[in-house]
Amino acid sequence: MKIGAESRPKLILAIVLGVLALALGGHLLFSFAGSPSASEAASPIAPAATDTPKAATRTGLRKPSGPTLNSLDPTLRFDWLRESEDTKYEGTGRNIFRAQVDIPPPIAPGVTDHKAQKEIAAPTGPPPPPPIQLKFYGFASRPGEPKRIFLSQGEDIFIASEGDIVDRRYKILRISPVSVEVEDVLNNNRQEIPLTPG
Repeated sequence: MKIGAESRPKLILAIVLGVLALALGGHLLFSFAGSPSASEAASPIAPAATDTPKAATRTGLRKPSGPTLNSLDPTLRFDWLRESEDTKYEGTGRNIFRAQVDIPPPIAPGVTDHKAQKEIAAPTGPPPPPPIQLKFYGFASRPGEPKRIFLSQGEDIFIASEGDIVDRRYKILRISPVSVEVEDVLNNNRQEIPLTPG
């Protein structure tokens, strides 16, 4: 059996089509490599900007003379810099660095004196620190050992002696027969807790 003997015209046609496909592919490859990139081809250079009289009066700039703004000339244009130095910003007076405009506080009903208004609006100082929520629960000391007590906060129960820190926040300063002195180390707040159950 001879390969290709019966379909010789088909074989010749396949070879011709293969050569044409290679030639066309080579032509496209070389033409694509020599042309500008796809992004450059997609965005042609915009035509020179033209100033309308309305735009010139709004910005206050004069149309520069000489090469246009889209020119690829890399030289520094001192005449354009001098013209831009004379431009002054005339805003609306709004501070662009603040989110809102200062609004004076309203005057309380019946108060017409500004001094009285300032006295009403004057802050009374920092808010008081939060109260310590520990409660006496019982004694835990034995004879000959340092004084220890049970303290509760909600469902939690703590055993502490003088100098211990409870709940990573409260320091037991002193245990007396009638109270325990506790300091909130986060707020520098001291409070005495009575040694009575309840």
